[in-house]
Amino acid sequence: MTRSLSVVMPVHNEAANLRATIDALAAAASRSALTVELVLVDDGSTDGSVEAAQTAAAGSLPLEVLVREQEGRFKARRAGVAAATSDLVLLLDARVRLHPDSLRFLGDVLSVDTPVWNGHVVPQIEGNPFGAFGNVLVHIAWAEYFDDPRSVSFGLEDFDHFPKGTGCFVAPRELLLEAMDEFSPRVSDWRLVSDDTQLIRWIAGRHRIHLSPEFGCDYQPRSSLRAFVGNALYRGSTFLDGHGRRESRFFPLVVGFFPLSAALVVLVLRRPVAAPALAAVTAAAAGAAAARARRPVFETLSFAALAPVYAAAHGAGMWRALAALARERLR
Repeated sequence: MTRSLSVVMPVHNEAANLRATIDALAAAASRSALTVELVLVDDGSTDGSVEAAQTAAAGSLPLEVLVREQEGRFKARRAGVAAATSDLVLLLDARVRLHPDSLRFLGDVLSVDTPVWNGHVVPQIEGNPFGAFGNVLVHIAWAEYFDDPRSVSFGLEDFDHFPKGTGCFVAPRELLLEAMDEFSPRVSDWRLVSDDTQLIRWIAGRHRIHLSPEFGCDYQPRSSLRAFVGNALYRGSTFLDGHGRRESRFFPLVVGFFPLSAALVVLVLRRPVAAPALAAVTAAAAGAAAARARRPVFETLSFAALAPVYAAAHGAGMWRALAALARERLR
């Protein structure tokens, strides 16, 4: 198996995060036997992200920068993978910081039979209720893994029972390019397209995907209510694209969401007093779910408090994506 690794990082206004992310990448590279290059794809940044990356990588990592107009993470990643020079590619987001020994572990376990790995992502909560919310959500969604983190692999048959994402994902370059070329978005607006679920599901049909706490990384979550709401809206839009398909175990939830949410909207419009009651019920149910997942008190309270906000924004995102899909079908 190749001893070199191209790290492809799509960036849109991430100057504040790039120093720590690139420092962590350089440190992990220095502790491994892998030769590492960084391909940074600037997707229309206006905050000096390119300059921040060049300063951070100077003297520690070979860096190639591609500057593009903003078209979304999927197209940015595709351009970066095409420009990569190694046979093996690590897709890494600007908010994801590798653990010191993660690349050393990866170098030891990569083989022709095990070429695809997903990172074990650890959200950095540290008093951040928005990060705490996300941490509870993933522990509930993928309890099968997070209840007992260990080295595992999964394929299509158990695809939706394990965490995965292109924020920290390793695969052969040619496999990634083939998967990206097979990618079939339902809508022309790439802002509403899931840039990882369909892609990784396609790969899982050809190679088992491996996951281990030893290939770990930290994720820096959003830290403001505005960013949290914006991310929830985005997640709702891409959730429909990624899981509004029969092969997903979340498909029944997607189908049931639209009539239920429409009925609730009608109820609130007719009886505005129902809105706080619905918010209270949502918060109580979320708190109970977090408690069943045995999350700490701070995480449980954060999940309960933010659940009504997230549900409203996520739901709005799903309706936005459905409207875009309807427009596409009517053309």
